Amino acid sequence: MKFLLTLLAAGTLCAADGPRLFYSRAFPGSTPAYFQITLEKDGNAVYGEAADDDLPLKFRLSETETQQVFALVEKLDYFKHPVESAAKVAFMGAKTLRYENGGQKGEIQFNYTEDVSAREMQDWFERMAESEQYRIGLERAAKYDKLGVPQALSLLWSAMDHNRLVAKEQFLPMLDRIANNATYMHTARVSASELAEAIRNPKPK
Repeated sequence: MKFLLTLLAAGTLCAADGPRLFYSRAFPGSTPAYFQITLEKDGNAVYGEAADDDLPLKFRLSETETQQVFALVEKLDYFKHPVESAAKVAFMGAKTLRYENGGQKGEIQFNYTEDVSAREMQDWFERMAESEQYRIGLERAAKYDKLGVPQALSLLWSAMDHNRLVAKEQFLPMLDRIANNATYMHTARVSASELAEAIRNPKPK
């Protein structure tokens, strides 16, 4: 038994030391002024709006989404080289990208970059953040403002149409709850049902 526990502990430590990505953006005056996301190689991710957020949101990227994000790490040489542009541009938020894999670590910080791979990775994390903010908005409306649910769903539809949503399955529990609850407006229930169907059975591009 002692040997088995040792193996389990070792496995836990190895999992904790697996490839991990971290992204944060600090932009005073914006909403939110700060957010951070940690993404594991298995797709599990955590979104928070403070470094010590007591109620972070957990979500999971699909295998394809996760592979696309981590493929960019190699293109960026595991963040060993700066990507900040020399161009004079307005302040657009202080971004940090960090890669950790056991003892291997790399980090870059920038306001604006012209590096294609860095911009693509930034866009991935920005879309993750936007997705969680839409989720927060929908859950808040569903709980405290039922008349505001149609608007929250409309914003969600628009985000999906413009390819700004990731980890779409995270929305299904709330959408199903709205669709099957007669206390919500009929238009909200129909919209939630149609959106859930679009997520479950996406049309070929």
